[in-house]
Amino acid sequence: MNLHEYQAKQLFSEFGVPVPEGRVADSPERAGELARQLGGGKWVVKAQVHAGGRGKAGGVKLADSPDEVAQAARAILSGPLVTHQTGPEGLPVNEVLVEQGQRIERELYLSVLVDRGRERVVFMASAAGGMEIEEVAASAPEKILSVDVNPAAGFQAYHARRLGFGMELDRNQVGQLVRIAKGLYDLFLDSDASLVEINPLIVTGDGDLLALDAKVNLDDNGLFRHKRLAEWRDPSQEDEKERLAREHDLNYVTLDGDIGCMVNGAGLAMATMDVIKLQGGNPANFLDVGGGTTSERVAAAFKLIVSDDEVRAILVNIFGGIVRCDLIAEGIISAVKEVGVKVPVVVRLEGTNAERGRRMLDESGLDLISARDLNDGARKAVAAAR
Repeated sequence: MNLHEYQAKQLFSEFGVPVPEGRVADSPERAGELARQLGGGKWVVKAQVHAGGRGKAGGVKLADSPDEVAQAARAILSGPLVTHQTGPEGLPVNEVLVEQGQRIERELYLSVLVDRGRERVVFMASAAGGMEIEEVAASAPEKILSVDVNPAAGFQAYHARRLGFGMELDRNQVGQLVRIAKGLYDLFLDSDASLVEINPLIVTGDGDLLALDAKVNLDDNGLFRHKRLAEWRDPSQEDEKERLAREHDLNYVTLDGDIGCMVNGAGLAMATMDVIKLQGGNPANFLDVGGGTTSERVAAAFKLIVSDDEVRAILVNIFGGIVRCDLIAEGIISAVKEVGVKVPVVVRLEGTNAERGRRMLDESGLDLISARDLNDGARKAVAAAR
């Protein structure tokens, strides 16, 4: 789950990470009023969306007066923001963050994430802040600094000092970096985050470090421990089908193909997509209905798949281990009747009571195509889509 910048900065403040003073507005008038309350001679108005590249897309604007703040907010709130991360449809902008302007001497980069290869929490830093870190890694990998934290010992001040000296900070700034890094590490662990990022971490005109931007991604699997953070979810920033899937305990990811997939088990789902590609087709989605599949969940899965206008065929690939294949077949028949599926449906059942399940499908009177195995199912789905 992603957080908005203003939400991430609220967490930063709670863990002692310095951020600019700012307020959130949902209208141009409110933005202008907040600018007057904040004071200062310059302000920044930022679109609150779950995407990077806001500045290049017109989602970050500078203003020299409260009236200019209101005008900037009106322009940003007037429509969806399209960046290189959103796709052509963009994302709706419902709020803007109004902050006091800052004098920037240097822009740095700092983040905390999990390196699964090293099985460590890792700090990454760079003196080339303000840029996409992927661009820096590709064009100048020597500018990327990293230190990993042993979970037995936890964060130590020397971790941050190594990064600070590598970014050529002075002694006072290195001391500030130690406190900031400690706050980020504590926040990372406390909130079950998968990424905490500051880009840029600036050196102000007074020589102090300040988190000018903030990004926090949370691990969905840990949200049950964080009711307050779970309530911060913004459904307007998420794919509608993925949101509906979550309500039915389905794991769904939208792709750009034309063959809908319904599979039980994440590994089997990935293998199914691979075999579809091998047969010359393109999957329209990743959809794992889980091990405890029910008729209701199968019906919800079909509704999700057919809501994609690009889908030309559906491949159902079920291994009946925990759940019997005859129950799956019953759910498929019920769902196809209820949803009114109008595209070809290829079904491969294997496992407990598979033969009985296939017989139920054949005798259902519905236009369902049986498959002997996964390769056969993929071939038939690709042919049906064409």
